[in-house]
Amino acid sequence: MTPTCETYISPMNAEALREACRKIKHVALDMDGTIYMGSNLFPFTHDFLKLLRDNGIGYSFLTNNPTRSIKDYLAKLQKMGVEASEENMYTTAVATIDYLKANMPEARRLFVVGTPSMKAEFERAGFELTRPSADDMPDALVVAFDTTLEYERLCHASWLAAEGLPYIATNPDRVCPTNLSTILVDCGSLCACIEHATGRTPDIVIGKPNPDMLSGIRFRHGLQPDEIAMCGDRIYTDVAMANNAGALGVLVLSGETTLDTALNSDPQPPITAKNIMEFGKLLIDSKK
Repeated sequence: MTPTCETYISPMNAEALREACRKIKHVALDMDGTIYMGSNLFPFTHDFLKLLRDNGIGYSFLTNNPTRSIKDYLAKLQKMGVEASEENMYTTAVATIDYLKANMPEARRLFVVGTPSMKAEFERAGFELTRPSADDMPDALVVAFDTTLEYERLCHASWLAAEGLPYIATNPDRVCPTNLSTILVDCGSLCACIEHATGRTPDIVIGKPNPDMLSGIRFRHGLQPDEIAMCGDRIYTDVAMANNAGALGVLVLSGETTLDTALNSDPQPPITAKNIMEFGKLLIDSKK
């Protein structure tokens, strides 16, 4: 029999669960598979966000999907009727830019495997993007989820990796959630392709589960790690990042992960909820 989850489950006892939820002042939300699927906003998203606002709980949107710029994501959310500002958004493209500026200030020329929207974000940040040519050598290689991928660029990225250039991946996701009848091959799978061709893995993977993805929220709002809940549809990125950062990890079953996978995970997510609205009800009940 297929297991079902009508509301939520947790390996914590009732009092520990209530105490963990009572501390939460801010909810970090994954996007694909959590608040929407593809171009379709989940019917519970508006009610969930209103529930948070009405109870004085802040929220931000974090995504491992760097294919769109912050401006593009805000436009997409606005089209869906979701109000958000730049301060509400943090993508792995922005996180990668922040990482390069902080840790590799000498790297100004990049070869980027990514969408035009993402590459434009790097150019706006002051980076020069190189061509797929041995005569146009970059300072570093950046590989991302690229829905416009060209074979020539993948081959050149593999060659740069084999040459030993600094190699950064924006996120580890194998696939991107979608409501279409297809599989969207994500950054982790592209990196696996490069590894199979060259034996080289990225020097660093920026996105979730890297806990630095939550640091911007912490410092921006003056929060402690256990005052943040990270909600997402993946154990190996969203919940793992929460665990790594000391935040409360909440797995939702509206995207990639099934309940059977959650139940067989070791350790199990602190909270597994049918969707964000069921977690929202739990969160508010804990504060009464």
